[in-house]
Amino acid sequence: MTELDIPTTLGRLHVRTEGSGPAILMWPSLLMDGALWSAQVEHFRDRFTVIAVDPPGHGASEALTEPFTFEQCATVVCEVLDHLDIERAHVLGNSWGGMIGGTFAALHPERVGVSVLMNATASPAPLGQKLEYGLLLRTASLLGGLRGPLMPSVLKAFLGPTSLKTRPAVVQHVRDTAGRNDISSAAWAVRSVVPRRPDQRELFSTVSTPVLVVAGEEDATFGLAETHAMADAIPGSTYVVIDGAAHLAALEAPAEVNRLVDEFIAAHP
Repeated sequence: MTELDIPTTLGRLHVRTEGSGPAILMWPSLLMDGALWSAQVEHFRDRFTVIAVDPPGHGASEALTEPFTFEQCATVVCEVLDHLDIERAHVLGNSWGGMIGGTFAALHPERVGVSVLMNATASPAPLGQKLEYGLLLRTASLLGGLRGPLMPSVLKAFLGPTSLKTRPAVVQHVRDTAGRNDISSAAWAVRSVVPRRPDQRELFSTVSTPVLVVAGEEDATFGLAETHAMADAIPGSTYVVIDGAAHLAALEAPAEVNRLVDEFIAAHP
């Protein structure tokens, strides 16, 4: 594994790369880092160059000090590929990463192979979600982080009944990763991705490259109607629901996600 710190529009980005061959870039959810993709890295590194990103303001990447746009995030993907001298990559994105994967495919079609957009949306945040996350940030700021009484809300947003009852390692991973966040940095990302989130359905209607939209049947953050609306906005997209998974499908159902990605790449060489 090679670890790199890459200068980008949104600060220094920490990236882990492994393997060789066609590239797959992986961008996780809010409050998660590149370790979300550990099972995918292990599965694909023998055949692909895998690039696991700690997104802006998260993990070992540079802290954020102001909000950003989705277009800036798509530029960051280009900057990472340029730094690695990679012309084109498949993109796997979860939640925030899925939104940015769609933005990247729409704005930079010449640089993407297939896009697998998981647990994501193309719609703006409803008022209830804006209020919920606003309260979460204010409380986290007072507590100095996402810990204590806030953790049940984080777990409920990310995991469904199946994971909470039967996947203790997944629950612990979410607890540990979310709890490590520098809340003053992560808050800028949350504000940019939740209350400031743009309506991307019109933009996504211009996507011309292959897209697989993956939904978690138990996802309480982006339900099936919302993820299906994103798929409907993307011409020719494929829509799949994973039973027993919620908002972090790659972590909760890694074997199923790996199979779906393998099949989709094989179908679009």
